[in-house]
Parts: sequence; C-alpha cells; structure tokens
Amino acid sequence: MRLVIARCSVDYIGRLTAHLPPATRLLLVKSDGSVSIHADDRAYKPLNWMSPPCRLEEQPGVWTVINKAGEELRITIDEVLHDSSHELGVDPGLVKDGVEADLQRLLAEHITTLGEGYTLVRREYPTAIGPVDILCKDAAGGTVAVEIKRRGEIDGVEQLTRYLELLNRDPLLAPVSGVFAAQQIKPQASVLALDRGIRCVTLNYDALRGIDDSDGKLF
Repeated sequence: MRLVIARCSVDYIGRLTAHLPPATRLLLVKSDGSVSIHADDRAYKPLNWMSPPCRLEEQPGVWTVINKAGEELRITIDEVLHDSSHELGVDPGLVKDGVEADLQRLLAEHITTLGEGYTLVRREYPTAIGPVDILCKDAAGGTVAVEIKRRGEIDGVEQLTRYLELLNRDPLLAPVSGVFAAQQIKPQASVLALDRGIRCVTLNYDALRGIDDSDGKLF
C-alpha cells in the first residue's frame, strides 16, 4: 500500500463530474490498483475513489487514474508532504466472533445453561438428514435435541422439527424433546416452536464466555 499526503485538487470525469478544491488530503494506492482520496474525517469513507480494475498514470504534478470504462480520476498535486509504501501481505480476512459454531461449542461446555442436571451426549449428532447441533440428556434422563442459531427464525424451528421426527423413530432415543436456542428469537419462531412443543432458550454469548458484566449494567 502506498500512502501519500499531499495538497491537491481532484476532478472526476465520467458519467458525472465532481470537483474537490485544493486541500491537504491522504491518497491511498492499494495493490489491487484502486486509488482513494481521504480527508481527516468521514471515518472510513473516501471523498472520491476509483475502484479496480484501473491504472494509474503519474506525471509531474498530475496523477490520472483510468478505469476500464474510460472514466478518469485526475489528481493535481501542488505539494507532497509524505510518500511511503508498505507491504501488508495477504490479509486473512475477518473472523467473526459469536457465529453458530462458537455458540455450539460454548453451550456444549456449559450445557447446564439449558437447565440443572443436563448432560452432554455429543455435538454434531449424525442423522440421515444432517447433524443435530447438540444431543443431550435432561435431569430426568430424557433425550433432548438442540438446534442453535444466532438469529432464531421460523426456518430453524422447521429444521429442528424434522430432526425430532427422525430421532423419535429411534427406540433407543425416544422420546426426544427439542430446544431451539439462539441469541435472538423472532416472535413468529417462538409461536411456532411453542405450538410444536419445542422450548426456546435465548443465549447470552458473553455470559457463555464468562465475561458478562451484569454488575456494571444500569438496567
């Protein structure tokens, strides 16, 4: 990535025209060929930019960025205050925290979140139509199938219903009850689950991680 701080003006010439009068700005040139112009505000959003594929032509005092449609981003540079290049390498990408796999692992580790006396049988219990997120036993020894979602919607209830129909055909497991667990459960999903005898449990991700600061909350 190349970082240039310069006093410059910018003109966009294409389907629309736009002009930025002279000011000190940050110019970003990335390895994918994109060029963006930033002010010292607006968070991440640039004042103007040219997305790849495009090419940068540098001449004394003028940068011209041209995309495949022939549109131009013309940067007239009056003074360069800083110019440096940095090799960032390949970015591994965003790793989301709190996805369903994380919820499943944490709930399995803290299975008594579902109730006192619950014990884990296994995660990803295999069936002919796909794995059940968690199979466990309740305090009375009954089998419980748990479907886990970040956002609980009707489709998740339908999915758990199919698992329950299949699992209850197995005499070694039946009767099997269901728990629909999610960080947030839509009202329509709650109604459908109740109608089908499925219990809904709202999961607190931070509490499962052991960092729920309930003492520090006003409400």
